[in-house]
Amino acid sequence: MQYNHAIMSIIEYKDVELLRKEHVVLKHVGFSVEPGEMVYLIGTVGSGKSTLLKSLYAEVPPAAGEARVFDYDLCTLRRKQVPMLRRKIGIVFQDFQLLMDRNVYANLEFVLRATGWKEAAAREERIDKVLAEVGMANKSYKMPHELSGGEQQRIVIARALLNSPDLILADEPTGNLDPETGDQIIKRLYEISQQGTAVIVATHNMALLDRYPGRVLRCSGKKLEVN
Repeated sequence: MQYNHAIMSIIEYKDVELLRKEHVVLKHVGFSVEPGEMVYLIGTVGSGKSTLLKSLYAEVPPAAGEARVFDYDLCTLRRKQVPMLRRKIGIVFQDFQLLMDRNVYANLEFVLRATGWKEAAAREERIDKVLAEVGMANKSYKMPHELSGGEQQRIVIARALLNSPDLILADEPTGNLDPETGDQIIKRLYEISQQGTAVIVATHNMALLDRYPGRVLRCSGKKLEVN
Protein backbone atom coordinates (compact mmCIF):
# COMPACT_ATOMS: atom_id res chain seq x y z
CA MET A 1 0.00 0.00 0.00
CA GLN A 2 1.28 3.46 -0.87
CA TYR A 3 1.34 6.14 1.83
CA ASN A 4 2.06 9.77 1.27
CA HIS A 5 4.28 11.87 3.52
CA ALA A 6 1.35 13.50 5.33
CA ILE A 7 -0.09 10.14 6.38
CA MET A 8 3.26 8.73 7.50
CA SER A 9 4.14 11.71 9.68
CA ILE A 10 2.72 11.75 13.20
CA ILE A 11 2.78 15.56 13.36
CA GLU A 12 1.94 17.88 10.48
CA TYR A 13 1.73 21.66 10.95
CA LYS A 14 1.09 24.03 8.02
CA ASP A 15 1.04 27.82 8.40
CA VAL A 16 -0.03 27.53 12.06
CA GLU A 17 -0.41 30.58 14.31
CA LEU A 18 -0.29 30.23 18.10
CA LEU A 19 -1.50 32.82 20.60
CA ARG A 20 -1.11 33.25 24.36
CA LYS A 21 -3.46 35.76 26.00
CA GLU A 22 -4.37 37.08 22.54
CA HIS A 23 -0.73 37.87 21.68
CA VAL A 24 0.93 36.13 18.74
CA VAL A 25 3.70 33.85 20.03
CA LEU A 26 4.47 31.95 16.80
CA LYS A 27 3.21 32.43 13.25
CA HIS A 28 3.57 30.65 9.90
CA VAL A 29 4.69 27.48 11.72
CA GLY A 30 5.24 24.56 9.38
CA PHE A 31 6.93 21.25 10.24
CA SER A 32 6.39 17.53 10.37
CA VAL A 33 7.73 14.75 12.60
CA GLU A 34 8.11 11.10 11.64
CA PRO A 35 7.92 8.04 13.93
CA GLY A 36 11.17 7.48 15.85
CA GLU A 37 12.61 10.95 15.21
CA MET A 38 14.68 12.72 17.85
CA VAL A 39 13.85 16.42 17.61
CA TYR A 40 15.31 19.30 19.63
CA LEU A 41 13.29 22.47 20.10
CA ILE A 42 15.60 25.35 20.95
CA GLY A 43 15.27 29.10 21.47
CA THR A 44 15.54 31.75 24.17
CA VAL A 45 13.17 32.01 27.13
CA GLY A 46 9.83 33.35 25.89
CA SER A 47 10.46 32.38 22.26
CA GLY A 48 7.48 30.01 22.13
CA LYS A 49 8.95 26.57 22.84
CA SER A 50 6.53 25.69 25.62
CA THR A 51 3.58 27.13 23.71
CA LEU A 52 4.42 24.95 20.72
CA LEU A 53 4.69 21.85 22.92
CA LYS A 54 1.39 22.68 24.62
CA SER A 55 -0.29 23.00 21.25
CA LEU A 56 0.74 19.43 20.43
CA TYR A 57 -1.26 18.02 23.34
CA ALA A 58 -4.20 20.40 22.86
CA GLU A 59 -3.47 22.74 25.77
CA VAL A 60 -3.10 25.68 23.37
CA PRO A 61 -5.38 25.55 20.31
CA PRO A 62 -4.10 26.82 16.94
CA ALA A 63 -5.49 30.24 16.03
CA ALA A 64 -4.95 29.66 12.31
CA GLY A 65 -3.53 27.16 9.83
CA GLU A 66 -3.63 23.37 9.71
CA ALA A 67 -2.42 21.24 12.63
CA ARG A 68 -2.60 17.47 12.95
CA VAL A 69 -1.18 15.10 15.57
CA PHE A 70 -1.76 11.42 14.73
CA ASP A 71 -5.28 11.33 13.29
CA TYR A 72 -6.49 14.31 15.30
CA ASP A 73 -7.18 17.67 13.68
CA LEU A 74 -6.20 20.11 16.43
CA CYS A 75 -8.21 22.91 14.83
CA THR A 76 -11.52 21.04 15.15
CA LEU A 77 -10.72 18.82 18.15
CA ARG A 78 -13.64 18.34 20.54
CA ARG A 79 -13.08 18.51 24.28
CA LYS A 80 -14.08 14.86 24.71
CA GLN A 81 -11.37 13.81 22.21
CA VAL A 82 -8.53 15.48 24.15
CA PRO A 83 -8.03 12.58 26.64
CA MET A 84 -7.82 10.12 23.73
CA LEU A 85 -5.14 12.23 22.05
CA ARG A 86 -3.17 12.60 25.28
CA ARG A 87 -3.13 8.85 25.89
CA LYS A 88 -0.91 8.57 22.81
CA ILE A 89 1.52 11.21 24.12
CA GLY A 90 3.94 10.96 27.03
CA ILE A 91 4.82 14.28 28.68
CA VAL A 92 7.99 14.94 30.68
CA PHE A 93 7.90 18.17 32.70
CA GLN A 94 10.88 20.13 34.01
CA ASP A 95 9.31 20.39 37.49
CA PHE A 96 8.37 16.68 37.56
CA GLN A 97 4.71 17.20 38.69
CA LEU A 98 4.71 14.03 40.77
CA LEU A 99 2.04 13.57 43.44
CA MET A 100 4.01 14.17 46.63
CA ASP A 101 1.52 12.47 48.96
CA ARG A 102 2.02 8.97 47.53
CA ASN A 103 4.89 6.66 46.63
CA VAL A 104 6.30 5.98 43.17
CA TYR A 105 4.10 2.94 42.57
CA ALA A 106 0.95 4.85 43.53
CA ASN A 107 1.96 7.76 41.26
CA LEU A 108 2.20 5.43 38.28
CA GLU A 109 -0.89 3.43 39.22
CA PHE A 110 -2.89 6.67 39.40
CA VAL A 111 -2.12 7.30 35.71
CA LEU A 112 -3.01 3.76 34.68
CA ARG A 113 -6.32 3.85 36.55
CA ALA A 114 -7.13 7.21 34.97
CA THR A 115 -6.45 5.83 31.49
CA GLY A 116 -8.61 2.74 31.80
CA TRP A 117 -6.39 -0.06 33.15
CA LYS A 118 -8.91 -2.11 35.15
CA GLU A 119 -6.85 -5.19 36.10
CA ALA A 120 -4.57 -4.79 39.12
CA ALA A 121 -2.20 -7.51 37.87
CA ALA A 122 -1.85 -5.79 34.50
CA ARG A 123 -1.15 -2.46 36.21
CA GLU A 124 1.51 -4.02 38.41
CA GLU A 125 3.19 -5.72 35.46
CA ARG A 126 3.25 -2.50 33.44
CA ILE A 127 4.61 -0.43 36.33
CA ASP A 128 7.38 -2.97 36.97
CA LYS A 129 8.30 -2.89 33.27
CA VAL A 130 8.56 0.89 32.88
CA LEU A 131 10.49 1.27 36.14
CA ALA A 132 12.99 -1.33 34.92
CA GLU A 133 13.31 0.52 31.61
CA VAL A 134 14.48 3.70 33.37
CA GLY A 135 16.72 1.93 35.89
CA MET A 136 14.40 2.45 38.86
CA ALA A 137 13.16 -1.12 39.40
CA ASN A 138 13.80 -1.11 43.15
CA LYS A 139 12.35 2.35 43.89
CA SER A 140 8.60 1.77 43.64
CA TYR A 141 8.10 2.06 47.43
CA LYS A 142 9.94 5.39 47.70
CA MET A 143 8.17 8.70 48.25
CA PRO A 144 9.11 11.43 45.75
CA HIS A 145 10.87 13.53 48.41
CA GLU A 146 13.18 10.57 49.11
CA LEU A 147 14.50 10.65 45.54
CA SER A 148 17.14 12.86 43.95
CA GLY A 149 16.17 15.21 41.14
CA GLY A 150 17.57 12.80 38.57
CA GLU A 151 15.66 9.89 40.09
CA GLN A 152 12.44 11.91 40.09
CA GLN A 153 12.95 12.74 36.42
CA ARG A 154 13.47 9.04 35.66
CA ILE A 155 10.14 8.34 37.35
CA VAL A 156 8.56 11.06 35.21
CA ILE A 157 9.94 9.34 32.09
CA ALA A 158 8.57 6.02 33.37
CA ARG A 159 5.19 7.71 33.83
CA ALA A 160 5.37 9.03 30.27
CA LEU A 161 6.03 5.50 28.96
CA LEU A 162 3.10 3.83 30.78
CA ASN A 163 0.70 3.81 27.83
CA SER A 164 3.38 3.00 25.22
CA PRO A 165 3.09 6.42 23.55
CA ASP A 166 4.05 7.10 19.95
CA LEU A 167 5.26 10.57 20.92
CA ILE A 168 7.10 11.92 23.97
CA LEU A 169 7.27 15.65 24.65
CA ALA A 170 9.93 16.80 27.13
CA ASP A 171 9.90 20.45 28.23
CA GLU A 172 13.37 21.38 29.54
CA PRO A 173 13.78 17.94 31.18
CA THR A 174 17.34 18.71 32.32
CA GLY A 175 16.62 22.23 33.59
CA ASN A 176 16.73 21.32 37.30
CA LEU A 177 19.48 18.72 37.05
CA ASP A 178 23.27 18.74 37.25
CA PRO A 179 25.09 18.21 33.90
CA GLU A 180 25.91 14.53 34.42
CA THR A 181 22.37 13.63 35.46
CA GLY A 182 20.94 15.73 32.63
CA ASP A 183 23.13 13.85 30.18
CA GLN A 184 21.75 10.53 31.47
CA ILE A 185 18.17 11.76 31.03
CA ILE A 186 18.74 12.86 27.41
CA LYS A 187 20.56 9.61 26.71
CA ARG A 188 17.50 7.68 27.90
CA LEU A 189 15.16 9.79 25.76
CA TYR A 190 17.48 9.29 22.78
CA GLU A 191 17.38 5.51 23.33
CA ILE A 192 13.58 5.66 23.44
CA SER A 193 13.58 7.43 20.05
CA GLN A 194 15.85 4.70 18.67
CA GLN A 195 13.16 2.18 19.62
CA GLY A 196 10.59 3.91 17.42
CA THR A 197 8.94 6.55 19.62
CA ALA A 198 9.22 10.11 18.36
CA VAL A 199 10.76 12.41 20.99
CA ILE A 200 10.66 16.22 21.05
CA VAL A 201 12.90 17.87 23.64
CA ALA A 202 12.77 21.58 24.40
CA THR A 203 16.19 22.51 25.76
CA HIS A 204 18.78 25.24 26.31
CA ASN A 205 21.60 22.71 26.55
CA MET A 206 23.24 22.80 23.13
CA ALA A 207 26.04 20.43 24.15
CA LEU A 208 23.55 17.58 24.29
CA LEU A 209 22.90 17.88 20.54
CA ASP A 210 26.44 16.76 19.75
CA ARG A 211 26.26 13.64 21.90
CA TYR A 212 22.73 12.61 21.00
CA PRO A 213 22.08 13.88 17.48
CA GLY A 214 18.66 14.82 16.19
CA ARG A 215 16.81 17.34 14.07
CA VAL A 216 16.76 20.92 15.36
CA LEU A 217 13.78 23.29 15.35
CA ARG A 218 14.53 26.86 16.49
CA CYS A 219 11.98 29.33 17.83
CA SER A 220 13.13 32.86 16.97
CA GLY A 221 11.36 36.11 16.10
CA LYS A 222 7.90 34.49 16.34
CA LYS A 223 8.91 31.99 13.68
CA LEU A 224 9.97 28.35 13.73
CA GLU A 225 13.17 27.71 11.79
CA VAL A 226 13.25 24.11 10.58
CA ASN A 227 16.56 22.38 9.89
